[in-house]
Amino acid sequence: QVQPVESGGGLVQAGGSLRLSCTASGRTFSRLILGWFRQAPGKEREFVAAINTITGSTYYADSVKGRFTISRDNAANTGYLQMNSLKPEDTAVYYCAARFGITGSYYSPNTYNYWGQGTQVTVSS
Repeated sequence: QVQPVESGGGLVQAGGSLRLSCTASGRTFSRLILGWFRQAPGKEREFVAAINTITGSTYYADSVKGRFTISRDNAANTGYLQMNSLKPEDTAVYYCAARFGITGSYYSPNTYNYWGQGTQVTVSS
C-alpha cells in the first residue's frame, strides 16, 4: 500500500517560488511513477508534471514548462515539485499521485491509483 502525503503549499506573490513535497510510505518508492495534478475551483483536475522514478524521465504540462521542476529522492521516499515564477493562474489545490508500472498515460489522472489529500497553493497578483 502506498499513501502519498503532500506538504509545502501556501500563499505567495506572483513571481515567487514554492516547493511542494510528496512523501510516500512503503519500501517500493523507487518503483513508483509520481505525478502532480492540480484543481482550481470550478475546474477539472489537470496534469502538471510526472516523473518515472526508475528512469528519471520527466513530463510537464505546457503551462508549466520552464517554470516547474519535478524531482525525487528515492532514499528519502520523497518527490518534489519546485515551482518558480508563479502566476495567479497557478492557484489551485495540488495533489500528488502515484502508481506502479510505466504503461498508460502519464498525463491522465485515471491512470494513478494512489492520491494524497492535496495542498493549497495560492498566488496573489
